This record gives sequence, structure tokens and C-alpha cells, in this order.
Amino acid sequence: MEQINQTTSQRFILLGLSNVPHLQVISFVILLVTYLMTISGNLLLIITVRINPRLHSPMYFFLTTLSIIDTFFSSSFAPVLLKNTLAKDRSISLLGCAAQLFFSIILGDTECILLAVMAYDRFVAICRPLHYTTIMNKMLCLYLIVGSWSVGIIDSFVQVNLLFQLPFCNYLDINHYFCEAPALIQLSCGDTFLNELYMYITGSIIAACSFFLVLISYVHIISSILKITSSQGRQKTFSTCASHLTVVTLYYGTIMVIYLQPQPKKFTSNQTDKVLPLIYTVVTPMLNPIIYSIRNKDVKNTIITQLKRKKSHYN
Repeated sequence: MEQINQTTSQRFILLGLSNVPHLQVISFVILLVTYLMTISGNLLLIITVRINPRLHSPMYFFLTTLSIIDTFFSSSFAPVLLKNTLAKDRSISLLGCAAQLFFSIILGDTECILLAVMAYDRFVAICRPLHYTTIMNKMLCLYLIVGSWSVGIIDSFVQVNLLFQLPFCNYLDINHYFCEAPALIQLSCGDTFLNELYMYITGSIIAACSFFLVLISYVHIISSILKITSSQGRQKTFSTCASHLTVVTLYYGTIMVIYLQPQPKKFTSNQTDKVLPLIYTVVTPMLNPIIYSIRNKDVKNTIITQLKRKKSHYN
């Protein structure tokens, strides 16, 4: 297949979710509502933690970081997706595609590691409560956050450089709604063995290992919960853990399916590879602030208090 000159003027075509007109309208409405809920929910959590000194703890520090990641992660592709859902021109420049891939990998990797860090934080709080403040001190929290971001930046830099050294052929229709590594690898007419090998290795280390650490933490948490004498306390804690594990399993599970599966033959059209990423790019960023924090008693009380103050001020 004929190679084309890779210049900054080269453009890819994002095929999007559907070409059926009425489905495009429905998709646009659902995606817009979801995106607005994601942004408002995460910003609400960030502001709530900021204004309440009682929430200035390691747990909420990590939750605030998660909200920042989800806000930027959604914003890295949602506006383009919304535009392309209804627009006739769905093209994206080479640099735009590289930038979208670069930031999505950074944010995705960082969130994978951060979820494991948050699970460890809950493990220490529940299983080692007397040592919590000593173990989860400010310096450790800072190191964990900096380490998470550093891994994401390094992985993204290497993966994007490897990917955009590949020769792309004259078939530049990306069967996806954003520039993602597996979809771009399928467009290359060169040898993609190194790219696939690197993607499998980093996917196994970052996503699979992080998920394994989350499961280990929650096994210890659940075993500690079983020792709680109050049945009401056990039920409430189990409910919280079940919610966390459901969202975490959806997030890690779909990522591992997409990134650790054998790459299909080039230029194939697989709807599953477009639908599954919606879970970790659209669904979980919207659910995270609800599951992890807005259901929390302290967060709800802070929001209610602020709303009452505003109401009394206007009255």
C-alpha cells in the first residue's frame, strides 16, 4: 500500500460512533449531557473540598486529583467528539491527533495508578487506623501523586514517539471517535511489532498490576469489615466497597480488553473497539465523583451547608 508523506498537513478522518442521522442526534444529546454532568460533578467536588478545611485529608487530596484528571480527560476528546458527531468534516490534523493521544495516555495512566493509590489509602485507614496519619503523611502523598504523573508522562512520550515514527498509508480513516493507540496501529503499513509489544508490556504493568493491587487492598478491607460487630455498619461499608469495586472493575476491565487483546488484521471494522472505550472515557469519569465522594456524608453536608448559606443570603 502506498505510503504518504507524513507532514503537519496530513489529516486523519475520525469515523465516529455512527453514520445513521437519527442515531447521531441521540448520541450527541447523550454525550453532551454526560459531559456536562462529568464536568459539573468533578468541579463540585474540587470546590467542596477546597472550601471545607475538614476535608483536607489524604483521601480527599487523592479524590481531588482524580477529579482534575477526569475533568481534563473528558475535555481532551469530548468537544471534538461532540463536533464530529454532527459535522460532515470529521478530520483531525496529525499534530492534533498526536496531542490528543499524548494527553489521553498521560491522564489514563495516571488514573490507573491513582485508583490503586486510593485503594491503598483506604486499606491503611480501615486496617491500620492507629498508624494512618504516620503512614499517609504529606510527603508520601506528594510522592505518590508525582510518581503517578511521572509514569504517565514517560509512557506517553515513549508511546507517541514510537507510534508516529510508523509509516501511515493512504487509508487514513480511523474507525474510532478519538485518536487511540490500538486504532492508529491498525492504520500503519509498516512493522508494528515493537509498538504492540510496548503497548502490551506497559498495559500489563500499569493497568493489570494496578488492578491487582486494588483487589489485594479490598480483600484486606473486606476481611476487616467482617470483624465489625454492627450489622448496619457492615452493610453500609460493604455497599461503599461494592460501588468502588464495580466502577474500578469497569475501568480497568475495559482498558485491559482494548490494550491487551491481540491486534486484529489492519483496516478491520470492529464496533466493540469503539463502544468499550466509552466506559473508561465517558462513563467512569462521570461516575467517579458520585461513587467516591458525593455519596460521602461529609461532602454532602458541606454542599447542603453552602446551599443553605446562599439561600439565607439571598433571602
